[in-house]
Amino acid sequence: MEQLSYTGKDIGVCFLDTGIADHPDFKGRIQVFTDFIAGKKNPYDDNGHGTHVAGILCGDGSVSGGKYKGVAPDCRIIAVKVLDRFGNGNKEDVLRAFQWILQNYRKFRIRIVNISVGTVYKTRYDHHILIQGVEELWDQGLVVVAAAGNQGPKPGSITAPGSSRKVITVGSSDMLVGNTAVSGRGPTFECVCKPDLVAPGNHITSCMPGGGYGIKSGTSMSTPLVSGAIARMLEKDPLLTNVEIKMMLRDSADDMGLPGNQQGWGKFNFKRFMEM
Repeated sequence: MEQLSYTGKDIGVCFLDTGIADHPDFKGRIQVFTDFIAGKKNPYDDNGHGTHVAGILCGDGSVSGGKYKGVAPDCRIIAVKVLDRFGNGNKEDVLRAFQWILQNYRKFRIRIVNISVGTVYKTRYDHHILIQGVEELWDQGLVVVAAAGNQGPKPGSITAPGSSRKVITVGSSDMLVGNTAVSGRGPTFECVCKPDLVAPGNHITSCMPGGGYGIKSGTSMSTPLVSGAIARMLEKDPLLTNVEIKMMLRDSADDMGLPGNQQGWGKFNFKRFMEM
């Protein structure tokens, strides 16, 4: 595992998603945009999902007067479009994106990879190849945070690549029970307990294409809350490794009294995490 340590407020976050709109809340911080769907050069988001996710993590809230400010508004944004306007994609484009990150993470000083996308794998081979790809990123020292998916509440409903035993997998704390119980839960194919932890994801307001805001729900919204906190932590201590970050999340989570394959370690506690 490579030791990555970039100093100061210089945390690069790579988003694998539907793209990103040049929203005012990002204030020229979109450092790189790569499009594996249409090959376009300028940032765009023909779905809105990726822009919403990025806003939760690093929007500065300027359009809303600070009301809808992201968790880590100083981050640099590296956006990789792997999903089309319907939110659909294929494993080949995701794997190409993984390889692009491996080739470019030093150049663009990427510390965190936020993957608010997932798939219910059709075969064990598809599952294995996605997991192998995402774990190459982790093994290079990148902090990979992936959504648990919205295929719950049945057991074994964690989507790939969030089903990797190595990466940090996030479910939705407010979508675990009742009518909104869609947060994916374990165990995985390999009988690994997942998710690792849960965070709020229901009715989250964030950036949308066009310069305004919108509301979305799902584990996709929970994931950047955790990724943003990790970015803040790395701003404080750039020498922390991905494994150390994962253990800090474990030790700071609040037990919700639910099974491990439903809540993981528990609910994300931002204050306790940042005080560690």
